[in-house]
Amino acid sequence: MAEEQKIVTDSAKAWLLAARPKTLSGAAVPVMIGVALAYSDAAQYGEGTFSWVAALLCLLFAFAMQIDANFINDFFDFVNGTDDAETRLGPRRACAQGWVKLDSMKKAIALTTCIACVIGLPLVYYGGFEMVLVGMICVLFAFLYTTWFSYQGLGDLLVLVFFGLVPVCCTYYIQLHEFTWELVLASIACGLVIDALLIVNNFRDRDNDRQAGKNTIIVRLGAKAGLQLYIGVGVGAMILGGTFLLNGHLLAFVFPFIYLVLHFITYLKIKRIYQGKALNLCLGETARNIFIYGVCVSLGLLLV
Repeated sequence: MAEEQKIVTDSAKAWLLAARPKTLSGAAVPVMIGVALAYSDAAQYGEGTFSWVAALLCLLFAFAMQIDANFINDFFDFVNGTDDAETRLGPRRACAQGWVKLDSMKKAIALTTCIACVIGLPLVYYGGFEMVLVGMICVLFAFLYTTWFSYQGLGDLLVLVFFGLVPVCCTYYIQLHEFTWELVLASIACGLVIDALLIVNNFRDRDNDRQAGKNTIIVRLGAKAGLQLYIGVGVGAMILGGTFLLNGHLLAFVFPFIYLVLHFITYLKIKRIYQGKALNLCLGETARNIFIYGVCVSLGLLLV
């Protein structure tokens, strides 16, 4: 608490905490996998097909949208009373702690939204004007996630779409202008892996969410089902990863077993701790596991 009291309102440190830099690994993983798939398949199209500039723009857009979504979540959860500085179990939030003024956060949301759009606009050159529609949908659902979907227990669905299908498939499409079944299944697997982060977050907050009227899937189904869901998304991702094996990417199928072992170990910790702030340790481990999954799959695709 002493460290938190030293944070000056609207200071650089306050904004760094509000941006939640640890979440950027979750934004990077889908782009990493999409880039690795595209790079691997680009060899079939000849030299000059793959663009590292486009790949970098996809990554920067993902980062900008993640920070934007974090600001939106920080602002609206505080305004709606979901984030209470006294009862919150998760990492402290900027608006609830008074680190960032509400008016400042409004301006920051507008700024990061504009920055994301500016970064994403050049992708029209690589992927066509349909990228404008994709960008608009990303911005729209960044708002809808916090303000509506998460309260209806549909947050997990949005994770599958916007941390799986959309970033992986669009990153690939921008490079090669097509979709494959391997791509679709790999993107769903990626979404499942990243959804583990939301599951452990909602598992920890299940009692507070119930009181706040936030009907997450854990609130609806209960803690036992939440534990089963956590282990299930990891196993499900590995099963879908069989598409790599069927398409000649043996290492992309084998390497992620490292992730599965770590995922199971974290699951056992969640089951043992069960409730309270101590689950934040499992939140951090889950974020680490997600990044390891992304690295394992990407390396497996590139080391042909």
